[in-house]
Amino acid sequence: MIKMRDVHKTYANGVTALNGITIDIDQGEFVYIVGPSGAGKSTFVRLMFRETKPSEGSITINDVDMSNMKEKNVPFLRRNIGVIFQDFKLLSKLTVYENIAFALEVIEESPRNIRKRVMDVLELVGLKNKARFLPDELSGGEQQRVSIARAIVNHPKIVIADEPTGNLDPETSWGIMRIFEEINAQGTTILMATHSKEIVNTIKKRVIAIEDGLIVRDEHRGEYGYEV
Repeated sequence: MIKMRDVHKTYANGVTALNGITIDIDQGEFVYIVGPSGAGKSTFVRLMFRETKPSEGSITINDVDMSNMKEKNVPFLRRNIGVIFQDFKLLSKLTVYENIAFALEVIEESPRNIRKRVMDVLELVGLKNKARFLPDELSGGEQQRVSIARAIVNHPKIVIADEPTGNLDPETSWGIMRIFEEINAQGTTILMATHSKEIVNTIKKRVIAIEDGLIVRDEHRGEYGYEV
């Protein structure tokens, strides 16, 4: 599913974010990415959807070698990857429905299928009654649920979430996690970078800990392992 082999990443300013990562993640896994600030978690996540490229090493997703992928093929790769950000990244002038539908319009899905799929995912995230609202008319938790709906609307094999509960209150965060668990139960691979000790220690999943650009711990049903 996901294979990283001796992956290094050094930025143009000389900062080394990853210093030799080798890992395998299977289809259907739920994986937390943890570690101190500046450890390399965000770079690890960004490499997965080709927002940045490794300086050395190889990354293979669904048997596709991303290291040698031509830029014109990156959008096709991303059709199988849903990405959820801490700051939502919704289009402010589009309604909830339009934000989600846009992800299907760019792949030229039929209008009939778009409507059905958008309403299905809105029901999944509990926002069917907010389809015509604009993002700034929603709470932070509702906006995050819209971003989840947008990420999963085209049935991606992988969902990558970068600190998805970082700006949310505890009750809302648990609601978001229930959605992730439901998505994962349907066979979608979940990779979630997080600083939430409570979530990691309560909802036990695989934990990959990164420090100084290296994997220092990889545990099935692991714990957060850091003071917060």
